[in-house]
Amino acid sequence: MKKAVLGVFGSPQGHWVGDGFPVRSLFNYDQLGRHISPFLMLDYAAPATFPAAARPRGVGEHPHRGFETVTIVYQGEVAHRDSAGNSGVIGPGDVQWMTAASGVLHDEFHSPAFTRAGGELEMVQLWVNLPAKHKMSPPRYQGILNAQIPERRCPTAPAACGSLRALLPDKPVPQRHSAISMFGICA
Repeated sequence: MKKAVLGVFGSPQGHWVGDGFPVRSLFNYDQLGRHISPFLMLDYAAPATFPAAARPRGVGEHPHRGFETVTIVYQGEVAHRDSAGNSGVIGPGDVQWMTAASGVLHDEFHSPAFTRAGGELEMVQLWVNLPAKHKMSPPRYQGILNAQIPERRCPTAPAACGSLRALLPDKPVPQRHSAISMFGICA
């Protein structure tokens, strides 16, 4: 099967999400629509240094509905709180999987510890559209810590090739509705 290249797309100028997340959208639904379905958006917050502060930086309460956000932190810490009573802090190597589904109000800020200490923040957030049959499911939140994510090395590859970290359940996970698995290549 032959596939055609749709085009080469540059990422637009960066923008701020609240006052804590300087991001660049690597792709979004407005640009590529049906070609990237079920993915809606991928935002990358390149390493940015934040000084110590008394007030957490971030984005205040805002709504989401009908999709999931998958956030991976590479450096720094991000705190989440939502209207369904979920909350958590994720740091380097951790993943936050929020299923907005029927709707949730949430906020994301630098964690209290990161706010007090300051430092570098780097993260990525992927938005994944939910199938129609799951759009009215109850909202859910999963904080998946770095230590909970298996890391595998290819036994025949040189060590310099890195490793693979994957969230690949042995059986279906009821909290996760989208048909994707998150992974990262480790150096």
